[in-house]
Amino acid sequence: MSVSLYYSAHRATPLTEAESASVARVAAEHTASFPYDDEESLYLYDRSPAEPQEIVAGSTKMPFDPGRLMPVIAHVLDSVSELRRAVPDAEWRVHMDDLDIPWDEAEGYALPGMRDADLIAELAADGYNS
Repeated sequence: MSVSLYYSAHRATPLTEAESASVARVAAEHTASFPYDDEESLYLYDRSPAEPQEIVAGSTKMPFDPGRLMPVIAHVLDSVSELRRAVPDAEWRVHMDDLDIPWDEAEGYALPGMRDADLIAELAADGYNS
């Protein structure tokens, strides 16, 4: 069973050219800086004509390796936070399966412990050996 992080933004007006360029820049920068070549990173869907008010949407499958989980979550949530800041007047929803990820103006999207070095080291040490 896999767990995925889903993200979407809705509003009545489409992205402007400047917003589209910002979204593309954020996606390219965060994809290029993603730490794992063999894991899924920020993935934006092609916009669907059936849902014109959905202006940004995507998902990322979380890794099975516990040692990679927190770095992937942090990287993708940082990416989505930057996307939200590039398109601030949309209604955003970010969730991991059925768990909504809260927005914080200062921190962006975050989960408790996602930057805790001790927790990350513990998960990495356990790896697949648990």
